Amino acid sequence: MLKIPPVKTSVEIAGQPVTFTVWGSVSAEPANAFRLAVTADLSDFQEHLTPLLGAQLNRSDRCGERLSVERATLSPAPPSSLLVVSVHYERWGCAKAFGKELVKRLVGGNGVVEATLTPSVNANAVSLTSQVRKIDADGGLGEVLRSGSFGDSLREKIAASIQSAIQKSLNLKSALAPQIANSVTIQTVQFADGGSGHLWLDLAGDVHLSGEELRGLIDAGHHY
Repeated sequence: MLKIPPVKTSVEIAGQPVTFTVWGSVSAEPANAFRLAVTADLSDFQEHLTPLLGAQLNRSDRCGERLSVERATLSPAPPSSLLVVSVHYERWGCAKAFGKELVKRLVGGNGVVEATLTPSVNANAVSLTSQVRKIDADGGLGEVLRSGSFGDSLREKIAASIQSAIQKSLNLKSALAPQIANSVTIQTVQFADGGSGHLWLDLAGDVHLSGEELRGLIDAGHHY
């Protein structure tokens, strides 16, 4: 078995440095095949989630929509994760009357969106699907979040932001010997509970190297 000790990488997401830790192993399977198992610790990403989503989603249009992410949490719910986002939303309209521009708030309030994020494998990369579980919001705001282009756009942007961050965290080339990273076909991916509310991502796949090639990597010093 080839052990992969913890490797820390720092990536910039929405202008903020976020640290991910990745570790795992490569083990022998029957018929001269090899299996890669990798775990990524997403706990630092969890801690930065509110400002990261705010940088992606906050908007303040004078005559339109104004949105601010007040709080966002991501917690384990294996094999998925539970996302809870608290937002403040207002929609403003502008009109001219008697030569003056009038600005009026049309709808506004606070809302909480709960969604389940489930990872899957797509084109040998991790993708996420989101399913809204519950929306709690004041009157008119609830209608805005539950239906219409704004609600759909908000959900899609949240999922896309988190998916992009996870793909950066699973930069296998930074944690593995290049020959292994370039020879992996990802088979399964799921969220896991790392304890104390920490979110992990487990990934498994096949390594398309011969026993001689893998032994060569170990002999060359790639035993970490």
